[in-house]
Amino acid sequence: MNKVILMGRLTRDPDVRYSQGDSPMAIARYTLAVDRRFRRDNDQQTADFISCVAFGRNGEFAEKYLHQGTKIVAEGRIQTGSYTNKDGNKVYTTEVVVENQEFAESKASASNNEGGFQPQAQSAPTAPAGDGFMNIPDGVEDVGLPFNF
Repeated sequence: MNKVILMGRLTRDPDVRYSQGDSPMAIARYTLAVDRRFRRDNDQQTADFISCVAFGRNGEFAEKYLHQGTKIVAEGRIQTGSYTNKDGNKVYTTEVVVENQEFAESKASASNNEGGFQPQAQSAPTAPAGDGFMNIPDGVEDVGLPFNF
């Protein structure tokens, strides 16, 4: 079985190109910076940079919605290959072919991480009441809590 699940941030905007032919297909390439869980001795790198490629609708999604710094979960498979460059040297490649990709954080969280998020003025939650439950601020009934009063 060849299955990969990654969570990380795009290091730059995806590079999107379209194939030639009667029905052009989007091909999006991007790199995910994936944090390492543990640091090895004498290793200063705390993230791995994984090359990803998304075809068709996944490529179109990447072109439209993904940009540098976006945190996503990408699911796919590892694909290896090789080619001979113009100097005659054989170059080996490893990349993840993305079969599914999703946002890993809300738009507000993403904006907050970039420093551009300006929270709207809202009434702050009040301290817990004597019964151990948090008081619900005025006007919350309008947002539709998942139970009836």
